[in-house]
Amino acid sequence: MERAAAAQVRKPFPHALSLPLIAAPMFLISGPALVLAACREGLVGAFPTPNCRTAEALEDWFRRISSGHEALRREANGKPVGPWAATIVTHRTNDRCEADLALAAKYKSPIVITALGSPRRAVDVVHGYGGLVFADVNSLALARKAADCGVDGLILVSSGAGGHTGSMAGFSFVPQVRQWWDGFIVYAGGVCDGAGIRAAEVLGADLCYMGTMFIATAESQAQPEYKRMLTQYGPDDLVVTKAFTGANASMLRPTIVAAGLDPDNLQPRKQMEFRGQNSNSQPWKGIWSAGQGIAFVDRVKPVAELVSELSAQYAQVRKRHG
Repeated sequence: MERAAAAQVRKPFPHALSLPLIAAPMFLISGPALVLAACREGLVGAFPTPNCRTAEALEDWFRRISSGHEALRREANGKPVGPWAATIVTHRTNDRCEADLALAAKYKSPIVITALGSPRRAVDVVHGYGGLVFADVNSLALARKAADCGVDGLILVSSGAGGHTGSMAGFSFVPQVRQWWDGFIVYAGGVCDGAGIRAAEVLGADLCYMGTMFIATAESQAQPEYKRMLTQYGPDDLVVTKAFTGANASMLRPTIVAAGLDPDNLQPRKQMEFRGQNSNSQPWKGIWSAGQGIAFVDRVKPVAELVSELSAQYAQVRKRHG
């Protein structure tokens, strides 16, 4: 009961944003260019540390993002520059977890997002330099476990999310967690326009994840063919399977077929394995992900243009419905 009462008193997000939105960290997609482009437009720009094969390459990314972000702040002229975030896989099979956390601490990543494992090992490190820890969770049980670790925010990965996804509807997930949680909530799952961003706020979220829409941007690291496919296919062309990492992930059916596999007869992996690009086994190679927002990808565009469209949609909904 005490926690339920506390959930009614929510602290404001400590960074100024143009929209309550995170350009979601996407495996092999999010790099320094996409992160900084999102920050420049007043969003949170995020990337997964496994996108770099080596610790040396990752430190170069941290250095580029940190210095680039400082340059953006100097040139902002009063416009909000969003913070950046590094996502670290905390699953036990990621033997680079501690080294990646050390780099996040060295460059003082404003936000560290933990994924696919307990956030406990990250909390003291990140809080030690004044950063925030957000934990990816896809169930009520995992949300409570992460909250008990002392995280600042919970990313509620709901059905419709691309890549690693959830099975619970956001319209149930967010309000159920908000009943007892007074920290930050990020809604993730199929958000594809400004109306969706506002709807998540009304539900009780502080921020939204948006991934699929950012794959088809000029600044993303996605291959041109990947970006083109997003403009040609829709939600019916997605397959949710455990075949590639051992966790449910939403993948593009045509890429599964192109890999010589039958999307209707995929065998799930018995165990989760998240060694990223350093793994000797890469069953996900050439298999591309997308979320249910895919239907709204109309063309490849710069991040600035996408954010301008989202901002106009968001403002229109606020004007019409408050």
